[in-house]
Amino acid sequence: MKRSLSVPAAGATAALLLGVTAACSSSSSSPAATGASSSAPASSASAAASTSGSAPASAGSSGKSMTFIQGVAGDGFYVTMGCGIQAEAKKLGDTVNIQGPSQFDSTLQNPIIESVTAAHPDAILIAPDDVAASRPPIAAAMAAGIKVVLVDTTLADPSGAVSQISSDNTAGGADAFDAVKELVPGGGQVFVVNTKPGISTTDQRTAGFAAAAKADPKFTYVGVQYDQDTASLAAQVTLAELQKNPGIVAIFATNLFSAEGAATGIRQAGMAGKVKVIGFDAEPDEITALQQGTVQALIAQSPYTIGTDAVDQAAAALAGKTATPKIGTKFTIITAANLKSAASQAAIYKTSC
Repeated sequence: MKRSLSVPAAGATAALLLGVTAACSSSSSSPAATGASSSAPASSASAAASTSGSAPASAGSSGKSMTFIQGVAGDGFYVTMGCGIQAEAKKLGDTVNIQGPSQFDSTLQNPIIESVTAAHPDAILIAPDDVAASRPPIAAAMAAGIKVVLVDTTLADPSGAVSQISSDNTAGGADAFDAVKELVPGGGQVFVVNTKPGISTTDQRTAGFAAAAKADPKFTYVGVQYDQDTASLAAQVTLAELQKNPGIVAIFATNLFSAEGAATGIRQAGMAGKVKVIGFDAEPDEITALQQGTVQALIAQSPYTIGTDAVDQAAAALAGKTATPKIGTKFTIITAANLKSAASQAAIYKTSC
């Protein structure tokens, strides 16, 4: 799951529909709101690709149409994923259309799913915005004969999807705790600031972090608070928790807004420099926060690889081949000390292809 973006809605429409080149290329002449299909190249994104071990599809799917429905439009994670999708689709001779809601909200995403289903592409690659509420329109797409690949987030009932491709978010939470141990080897209390309950990815990150913390006798896990994906509420819950548990030495923030708010709460509590913040993802804003010392470590996902794998699995299903049911991708831990390394630089998310 990614952060929500404050993107204005036009007229009565609450969702922002983006053509693929508007989201991932600066060279398109198509209007951004058209959602027109495109197979524009994404050559500049190729350096971000990594191998996840999934078998590539054969070129037998050439000429198929695919639509990528983002969790939220304009977010660097989904832009980077879209770059991978574009590049792989172009290689196979397929076309791609990208659309997404203006906020990470199933009430905004569901109408997009319904509209895309009516257009009947051969495949939909989608990051569901809710584990339960997103199921009915996705099930309707599958019932219409459209191949569906779930990317990043998933559903409580993913049956019918040809593949689920995402980071191993439970492992990502454990990696965040590994970063805490490196930053605070002496131990202490640790805390999680999460977005909203009921989102598969961030719930798994929290669970992975909590399990790892509870297994280490040097640390005490004091719980999780939710910020409804807003930095202001994240600051409030962080300040309250620090006042309640002044022994907190590190906070795991499950997305950008959580990290920004946690850092603000730490400053408000007069504990700047004493409490470490471990963020998730590697958006340009998060890299800036890392450089400024607001955040001490970032757990970067592999969205480009998720995108290429998603196209491969959809293509396999369309060609009558067996798709891989689940694929997990890896993480990169980025700190100020290793930021200039090739691995860290490759892991930073893109704003365009």
